[in-house]
Amino acid sequence: MPLEVKPTESTTTAASLPRAEIEAMPSWLRRSIGKASDISTVQRIIKQRQIHTICEEGRCPNRGECYSQKTATFLLMGPTCTRSCGFCQVDKGHAPMPLDPEEPGKVAEAVKLLGLRYAVLTSVARDDLGDGGAGWFVATMAAIREINPETQIEVLTPDFWGGKNAEPEQRQRVETIAVAKPACYNHNIETVRRLQAPVRRGAKYERSLAVLRLVKQVDPTIPTKSGLMLGHGETMAEIVETMEDLRAVGCDRITLGQYMRPSLEHLPVQKYWTPEEFDQLGDIAKSIGFAHVRSGPLVRSSYHAGESE
Repeated sequence: MPLEVKPTESTTTAASLPRAEIEAMPSWLRRSIGKASDISTVQRIIKQRQIHTICEEGRCPNRGECYSQKTATFLLMGPTCTRSCGFCQVDKGHAPMPLDPEEPGKVAEAVKLLGLRYAVLTSVARDDLGDGGAGWFVATMAAIREINPETQIEVLTPDFWGGKNAEPEQRQRVETIAVAKPACYNHNIETVRRLQAPVRRGAKYERSLAVLRLVKQVDPTIPTKSGLMLGHGETMAEIVETMEDLRAVGCDRITLGQYMRPSLEHLPVQKYWTPEEFDQLGDIAKSIGFAHVRSGPLVRSSYHAGESE
């Protein structure tokens, strides 16, 4: 019988949260994180190559399940972000690491060793780089395809906003990646319009919609995707409005999941949405035209990413 990793106090990483707050989490947010063997194999391969996954950096509660299904999400360009979003577990507030010129090849090796059929590439925001890191995504995609020609690659990018000519530069950066033909182009809007400022410091609602619109302008055949983390105080009406705005720019796929506070330094949870409410939102998403919907408390951006429906 395979060894199972038992649930800890919660599926969040919040060892520093007060016990009362942890105990207040609903039962549906507590789950086993999967087989220890699946997790340790991935961790070993990742650590040996000194590369990163958002699965580990964000302590995703689904990582065991995803690893066992041969999917993983690589975090490119180091573990330190130049933004300071109020919800995110990824390290920030320090100088970003210099790019490792061997990282694309190391990621490609890891994809091969893990036998990944579907790889997701994401990154920290690197506003310090001339192209925001767009070229690094393309270089990593090329390295993966060279030795893993059957592996499909999804990208989950930042908004690529920055520089003296921010709007044309955003267009150029998005186009750079879209021309490389990812299997899916994902950019998360994260929350509703009203809550962008406190939740996504340095990002804006319209800029995120622009990313998804630009992808479709470059290549209408590339599926686009976005996601929201619920629990910041948004209303049902605001969520539906956001989904409609995403559909208006041609977004094909959506993920809806529950925000869980990583530590006391992060924004507190305003509401735990129930599984029934997530089901209702998923039905609404399908009714307004999303082709691929994942809606549930533990859903994250790359959850079941390799599935077309």
